[in-house]
Amino acid sequence: MTSMQDFDGAVVIVTGGSSGLGRAIAEEVARRGARAVAISYVGDPRDGDEAADSVRALGAEPIMLVADVSDEADCRRTVEAVARYGRVDALFNNAGTTIFASDHADLDAVGPEDFDRIFRVNVTGAYLMVRAARSLLESAPRPGAVVNTSSFAAFGGMGSSVPYAASKGALNTMTFALARALAPKIRVNAVCPGFMDSKWFKSLNQADMADLRENIANSVPMRMASRPEDIATAAVFLASPGALHITGETLLVDAGLHLGPAVAKLESN
Repeated sequence: MTSMQDFDGAVVIVTGGSSGLGRAIAEEVARRGARAVAISYVGDPRDGDEAADSVRALGAEPIMLVADVSDEADCRRTVEAVARYGRVDALFNNAGTTIFASDHADLDAVGPEDFDRIFRVNVTGAYLMVRAARSLLESAPRPGAVVNTSSFAAFGGMGSSVPYAASKGALNTMTFALARALAPKIRVNAVCPGFMDSKWFKSLNQADMADLRENIANSVPMRMASRPEDIATAAVFLASPGALHITGETLLVDAGLHLGPAVAKLESN
């Protein structure tokens, strides 16, 4: 945890923010002094209630919305919920979806409708949120910050399915394009997790999570399995004043997964 108050008075939007990484981001900005945190989500209402209680306990006003980022009207409604503040300091495009395909060579594992849905949420949804929030992001005291939740899959072609990896590659390219197009008033970056020990990840896998967690920790150079809060601090950094000179960046936060398998250390005699 951090004692920094670099989000003092900030107005923040987190999509997909009721659980997992989104909730960890919402809690982190609240902990750092955010004034209001708008959280959009689809799913279990109990997750939304718990996220609201947590953000409130940390000193920020939670604004909860059931909203699908693939729907333009829902995106605009999410932004309108914070319009009374006259600004958005940070937008975290965290909402995402996928279909799990254990065999990537099985091109029938994900149909065209699912492929379209993955892109509609993971790529188009982020674009729609930026478009809806643009004027409020430009009204922030410092350049408004957009942080897109991408994935190691964008670089390695791995992950839950081929369409998911492709969508994250597209999201990274869109991050570069928006960073160029919206400067100097808005910064746009992406955080790229590898494995993350979260409820969402568990729902996609049939494997025993304890075994999977141990296997991941043994296979990456840093010998650790990342949790949502580990990724959240990196994502929040990209939106913080400390990253004021960073835009168009994709930050891998994967415990070294992109470096390849961990190298066994030889015991010295």
